[in-house]
Amino acid sequence: MSTNYDVIIIGLGAMGSTSAYQLAKRGQKVLGLEQFGPAHDKGSSHGGSRIIRQSYFEDPAYVPLLLRAYELWDEIGRESGEEVLTVTGGLMMGPPDSVTVSGSIKSAKKWDLEYELLNPDDIRRRFPLFNPSPNTMALYEEKAGFVRPELSVYTHLLQAEKHGADLRFFESVQSWEAHPSGEGVRVFTNNGTYEAGKIIISAGSWAPQLLEDIGLNLQVERQIQMFFEPIGGIEPFRIGKQPIYILEADDYEQLYGFPSFGIGAEGVKVAFFRKGKPCTPETIDRIVHEHEVEMMREYLAQVLPELNGRFLQGKTCMYTNTPDEHFVISAHPDHPQVTIAAGFSGHGFKFASVVGEILADLATTGKTKHQIDLFSPKRFVYK
Repeated sequence: MSTNYDVIIIGLGAMGSTSAYQLAKRGQKVLGLEQFGPAHDKGSSHGGSRIIRQSYFEDPAYVPLLLRAYELWDEIGRESGEEVLTVTGGLMMGPPDSVTVSGSIKSAKKWDLEYELLNPDDIRRRFPLFNPSPNTMALYEEKAGFVRPELSVYTHLLQAEKHGADLRFFESVQSWEAHPSGEGVRVFTNNGTYEAGKIIISAGSWAPQLLEDIGLNLQVERQIQMFFEPIGGIEPFRIGKQPIYILEADDYEQLYGFPSFGIGAEGVKVAFFRKGKPCTPETIDRIVHEHEVEMMREYLAQVLPELNGRFLQGKTCMYTNTPDEHFVISAHPDHPQVTIAAGFSGHGFKFASVVGEILADLATTGKTKHQIDLFSPKRFVYK
């Protein structure tokens, strides 16, 4: 049996890395377990960039968490000296009745966020790379940008270790058990057995196996990130000239993209938001196929023709979706010493900094000042 810990964290990706940092900073004795290496490319926390924005079309309830997330991204940046968050401005584009536009406006109005509304002529004049249809309008948000996922994970892990966390990589969790008294947990790995007072399960696309007892109905999807070489060169796509964007086409298909940010060999990144195929971490197809690239080209030719140049590479990742595409962040319904972070449904990374704070709160005190009722697993389990 191992040395006893205050908290064991299963999974050291987006949410596990930030919770390890938050807990260690509070003086907790932390053990972090990760089946792969640090900041790996096997799950959902890779590909160089993840959009962050405040006018949140998914639900206005997310906005207070986003405002706190920005503060914490800035905080880890100051502490580490790394530029984890980059502000570029952001366009949320689509038909006026699209979720992307109408939902963004709803959140911005509710929380008194600064924004501008642009018609197709405004979009072309200010951001000439885009070719919006006559039915397109945009919300422009100056504070939108992107977070660097690999750098974020790696930076939080380094800072967690500096604060005393014990982080172990290439160690696979086989199972866990909670003492029925509500005190204490035990974790079984390929290397041994560990005990602690509390546990955080933040296992990404591996969460369905570890949480199969509580009926979350998590579904894993294969997604693709693509990198193209712009036709006229990369300069017009650089930060300061090109914002991040989410574009809902006239057929209501969403795609999103980024400016170039210093990884020129990889070109400019673009992806579909929700066009994935069901998979598991064991069965995911890691090959990006020609017909998938051609599908993206059809949209680029219409809305962003200058990006429709040579295809450089594609990277697969996974979304782990809940039925309603909202997160699960909560104490386990049956075990108060177990905290769950799962089902981030393709839009969670921007929240990683504040989710780490919430998980640390729940693991140490059983409560948090943040409003997380929307993320209770009881909405699925006890209806």
